[in-house]
Amino acid sequence: MGIVKIDDALHEGARRASTVMCRSINAQAEYWMKIGMLAEANPTLSFNHLVAMQLGAAQGSATELAAA
Repeated sequence: MGIVKIDDALHEGARRASTVMCRSINAQAEYWMKIGMLAEANPTLSFNHLVAMQLGAAQGSATELAAA
């Protein structure tokens, strides 16, 4: 874990978004970073496809845990 310095305006945007999405500010920033990394790694995929891909991966993980 570490400290990341971000612009005040970006922090305020994360604060507002975190309130709407019922996440902590840190969780909102992590979410944005994860989606941004996925978007850079998969530039031809839409946001909806990236989210669906992550939901599928989470479903697979939950199924594996239930089977164990």
